[in-house]
Amino acid sequence: MSNQPIRKAVFPVAGLGTRFLPATKAVPKELLPIVDRPLIQYAVDEAREAGIEEMIFVTGRGKTAIVEHFDIAYELEDTMRARGKDMAVLDPTRAKPGTILTVRQQEPLGLGHAIWCARAVVGDEPFAIFLPDELMVGAKGGSGCMKQMVDAYEKVGGNLISVLEVPREEVSSYGVIDPGAQDGALTAVKGLVEKPAQQEAPSNKIVSGRYILQPEVMRILEDQEAGAGGEIQLTDAMAKMIGTQPFHAVTFEGNRYDCGSKLGFVEATLALALEREDMGAEVRKVAERLLG
Repeated sequence: MSNQPIRKAVFPVAGLGTRFLPATKAVPKELLPIVDRPLIQYAVDEAREAGIEEMIFVTGRGKTAIVEHFDIAYELEDTMRARGKDMAVLDPTRAKPGTILTVRQQEPLGLGHAIWCARAVVGDEPFAIFLPDELMVGAKGGSGCMKQMVDAYEKVGGNLISVLEVPREEVSSYGVIDPGAQDGALTAVKGLVEKPAQQEAPSNKIVSGRYILQPEVMRILEDQEAGAGGEIQLTDAMAKMIGTQPFHAVTFEGNRYDCGSKLGFVEATLALALEREDMGAEVRKVAERLLG
């Protein structure tokens, strides 16, 4: 098992975004804006904060605009300079040469298959996984989710997943951990249960969209049979690693927004807009007026 630092992150972004049609007919859902930044930008910024250097996008047909977002837009920049516009607004979209890589998932065979498609780029290194639909915002003044996980990884190594505590009545909608010993925000993971009935759930700690995994998971995914929904499930592969390598959960200190749903997307937009110094007060006035 490797104890190397986490340098690479995989972003599975090949999904069709059908829940947001017609907005996503020609625009990848990962580029839909939360206030004034696309969803994928928040995930990449979170990765950079955690010290991750290489961003690996697992794309599909029609997703080239995601990569272009992190490229240099010469015409736009020339026009902005000529008009005296502030160029700093584009700084987060600039990627150093060689730090954005793409692989193609040619068939929609599941999250586990999407991760496996990045095996050649990941190599024999531990790596992070970001599900961009899950917008994770650290507590005010605190670090982001992946930074919290990397800090924990440096202490315990092995495999880590981010978890959140939810009311018991909500556990049937998520993957849930079977918890072992707990040390602060760290919890040993004895097992993973996918969408258990409320009375059968081993805990109320649900798996959220951030992972740090050892490269051995790729070899498991190589031969992984289809699971729920007829797809190759990452959860099934991770479950096989429990007991053979250290496996912990990190309880995230912050807020999670499910931007894969319309309600979660609107909630995230409103919450982040209210926190902005340049517009928060005005947004609050608008919300109060609309609520009458």
